[in-house]
Amino acid sequence: MSHVPHDLTAEFPGEAGRIQALKQADGRFADLVERYHVVNRALHRMEERIEPVSEETERASRLERLHLKDEIARALAAEAA
Repeated sequence: MSHVPHDLTAEFPGEAGRIQALKQADGRFADLVERYHVVNRALHRMEERIEPVSEETERASRLERLHLKDEIARALAAEAA
């Protein structure tokens, strides 16, 4: 499998253990992480033109990935507090 940019381990360096623990403890967080991975993989395929889409669709996917990343960051911050 090829490397997919923007993987959560790259986006949150050093947080892999906390992400895994929170996924196991919180179903909503696990859903967020799974949705992030789905959107990120699809976006990677769009960017690489493996699955070409309109610029609008690609832009919407980038925005969705950003919102999901923000939610994940907020959850990690809340868990650390």
